[in-house]
Amino acid sequence: MACTKTLMVTNIAGNGIVLQKKVKLNRQVGSLRHSIEEERSVSAMKLRVRKKGKQRCGTMVAMNKGELISENSTTVKLSALVTVRNNKVLGSEMVNNLLTIFLPQNHTKALLLQLVSTNLDPGRMEGKLSKETVLKLSEEGISSYKVEFSVDSNFGTPGAVTVVNGYENELFLESITIQQNLHFSCKSWLQPNKLYPDKRIFFLNKAYLPSETPIGVKEMREKEMVKLRGDGKGRRVPSDRIYDYDLYNDLGHSNSHRPTLNPYPTRCRTGRPLTTTNGAKVESRPSESELIYVPRDEELNDIKREAINQGKLMAVFRNIMPALTEKIMGNQALFNIDYFIKESGQSILFNLGCAAQDFFKFDPPKVFSRKRSHFLQDDEFGRQVLAEFPLSIERLKVFPPVSKLDPSKYGSVESALKEEHIIGQIEGMSIQQALEENKLFMVDYHDFYLPFLDRINALEERKAYATTTILFLTKMGTLKPIAIQLALPTGNPNTSSKKVLTPPTDATSKWLWQLGKAHVCSNDAGVHTLVHHWLRIHACLEPLIIAAHRQLSVMHPIFKLLHPHMRYTLKTNATARQSLINAEGTIETDHTPGRYCMQMTSAAYKDWWRFDLEGFPEDLIRRGLAVPDATQPHGIRVLIEDYPYAADGLLIWSSIKNLVRTYVNYYYKNCNAVSSDNELQSWYAEFINLGHPDHKSASWWPKLDHPEDLISVLTTVIWLVTAQHAVLNFGQYPHGGYVPIRPPLMRKLIPKEEDPEYSDFVMDPQRYFLSSLPSLFQASRFMAVIDIGSAHSPDEEYIGERNDLSSWVGEPEIIDAFNQFSMDMKSIEIEIKRRNADPKLRNRCGVDALPFELLVPSSGCGATGRGVPNSVTA
Repeated sequence: MACTKTLMVTNIAGNGIVLQKKVKLNRQVGSLRHSIEEERSVSAMKLRVRKKGKQRCGTMVAMNKGELISENSTTVKLSALVTVRNNKVLGSEMVNNLLTIFLPQNHTKALLLQLVSTNLDPGRMEGKLSKETVLKLSEEGISSYKVEFSVDSNFGTPGAVTVVNGYENELFLESITIQQNLHFSCKSWLQPNKLYPDKRIFFLNKAYLPSETPIGVKEMREKEMVKLRGDGKGRRVPSDRIYDYDLYNDLGHSNSHRPTLNPYPTRCRTGRPLTTTNGAKVESRPSESELIYVPRDEELNDIKREAINQGKLMAVFRNIMPALTEKIMGNQALFNIDYFIKESGQSILFNLGCAAQDFFKFDPPKVFSRKRSHFLQDDEFGRQVLAEFPLSIERLKVFPPVSKLDPSKYGSVESALKEEHIIGQIEGMSIQQALEENKLFMVDYHDFYLPFLDRINALEERKAYATTTILFLTKMGTLKPIAIQLALPTGNPNTSSKKVLTPPTDATSKWLWQLGKAHVCSNDAGVHTLVHHWLRIHACLEPLIIAAHRQLSVMHPIFKLLHPHMRYTLKTNATARQSLINAEGTIETDHTPGRYCMQMTSAAYKDWWRFDLEGFPEDLIRRGLAVPDATQPHGIRVLIEDYPYAADGLLIWSSIKNLVRTYVNYYYKNCNAVSSDNELQSWYAEFINLGHPDHKSASWWPKLDHPEDLISVLTTVIWLVTAQHAVLNFGQYPHGGYVPIRPPLMRKLIPKEEDPEYSDFVMDPQRYFLSSLPSLFQASRFMAVIDIGSAHSPDEEYIGERNDLSSWVGEPEIIDAFNQFSMDMKSIEIEIKRRNADPKLRNRCGVDALPFELLVPSSGCGATGRGVPNSVTA
């Protein structure tokens, strides 16, 4: 007697589309075969394809694209293309190879691959599995191999693939594609299985919200994230893929202790031993030959690493002559960096011939090619605060400005700036009229520097003021500095030491004014590097990236959106901890605050940083540079019409937001979809609570209850790691590399008439000015470092470029959105070029005015002063 049941039969067509149809299951085998054969009538049965020429494959027979092989009525073959990078000298491979000498050598030297279905195997209550496929690699370098997977006819859609590396060295898995249409999220290092016996899992490169995860890979999705989180114990080794948090307590060596930064955002955990130094628990630093741990997949690729190494080599050569000059000539080596810049004369010590000379010289920074004066002109000073270093300017709302510091600790908050200092510089306006018409602006570093000045000025050859600069917006739309206040601590809360400089009226005041502007630039260089660049971008966003890897599956649509925007950031930050922000590192050495640099960023983080004000419009409004205005295209009205950073930045911000809105609304149809997404909520909560524990109770954190909330958060994140970082990083050398007009540190205060040095100043003010700047070797070392940091590598991926559009095959709305975003970036580039040629825009066009290119999306290699990469790559 025959009975029937319902069976889901799968037809895997030649185009890679998986079809399923309910058929009646008859106990008679012949009827079953007839039903399956009928379902597969679109393909030629028992067809075997032989590939002409050389064939690289595993144990299965290679197949042409889109064709099907069936050995019997219940088994089908799926052809796949696997791309692997098999290099012998990469990353931590030496460690791996040394370890393998202690391990058995009789294991299979091959890659073992197995498909996992989105359908559940009722017997195992896990995803159905294909037969294991063996792939033997035959070549070094990047090679593609065709393999076959053998699956049952009711296998369903492949949802994941597991890979075991049977080789003794690590490999890089570039991609796996099944029959052209099914792609897996690869691009990851594979460790030898004898060292790391867990199978690596690569999920189908298709976005699924957690609640929509196919049942066959649901548990696998959750287990994979558990592995990535680790258990918070043990020391990390280079081959690990564990993402965890730790304090910034690893910056000092035993002989140069730096306190744990508190408060501060967290960083990637290395698990190195803690030692007690000066009574404090600090994490031991690696030796010079070791690297600070980052998860293996966060390491730089070969091209990026080679570009950095080449930059370091050039830096060594370019520092040779300044170092020798200073060593040989000693105090007679008066500062003149011009000798060591190409096309600016011969060396003061050597004549090696044109080609050799250039090899030892720096490329001229952009600003050097326009103005070779040893000090900053007033009009250039005003232009720079709107274009080249534009994140510190704010509108003056009250005159004189008032400090927010505690007067019981830091003295009178009353400003030394008076009406008589500026009234003659504001085109006949009253001060109140100038304030009401939004004509007065300031660059104010008083509160940031003053609490640390006693300690800074006690350092050898480090001198600083807490500066406040007042600027006036002229009828031409340019800014001119009209007063500079220089403040020093007195140690007495009842007194203050504040001096005001105004534009010069004679030769003496001319040089005092130039010294004052140099100190302002030194303040600005410190805040630019320590707060706007390092703190706001690198440090504050690192825990967001760690949380994304721990809480968002690679299958999650938000992870997929953010993935290219997280590239290289953890490695860049680890490198910074190794040699830039560490005790006696480059930042401390090259900037006036010296050993107090990171403590100052901690103070800024505590008193000033707020994630809800990091969005571009919110930041402009906070600084008084814009006001909300619903009639304007971007919802705000910028108060300085020719503010290149704001004008161009709003174009990119708006395009990012449009892309994110389309993307979010596609996956999240309502509030419940956002609030019920456990991975998304865990990511955001962990970013706040574990990433920023000192601010976790703050009331200003944005909510994440509605699609609009998510759109706002994601737009802010993408803006910060792309356009904002580009403005801060890639103009450092082109616009700040000529040290005389933008010194990163100062070695002397401005002399008073009663000071012994005042007579030296009067006799030779230019010599005194140059002796206040960094030494020759300090200057060349600083130039070498920012030249490396400002350079784009050949593997740079720029905003608007996506290499993973295949992830959204079958979702044309998403692909169309990315394509539109790419076209937007091309249009923005054309618009910026047009603006830079507009003679009415005096801050970006005209004699000696450099075009504003920091937000031009594309760039070539090197320190070009333009280009917006997808992520924090430097």
